[in-house]
Amino acid sequence: MEFWSVCTRPKPPQSNGLGFSTAVAERYVRFMEGFFTLLPDRPEIHTEWRRLTVTHEVTGRQVFDARLAASMLVHGVPQILTFNVADFQRYEGIDAIHPEDV
Repeated sequence: MEFWSVCTRPKPPQSNGLGFSTAVAERYVRFMEGFFTLLPDRPEIHTEWRRLTVTHEVTGRQVFDARLAASMLVHGVPQILTFNVADFQRYEGIDAIHPEDV
């Protein structure tokens, strides 16, 4: 969902997206799904998300990053590749890596 959101948001300066059409985003997502294991949503993710949002006083659009962080923590996924490294630095146990650093 996060990747789709970034792909289909307008390019800067309007937004921090890539400006792809849904058709292009669909091709990228289909390609990437072949490389990743999809993890299930679990009730524990909601509980962890609530803990993170309260502990770190998360507001606005950053609640979506908190949801992703909660899912990562519940599933034991320690690293994320993201353009928004700063948004994930508050979450202990998550190593955020910028694509330029790979």
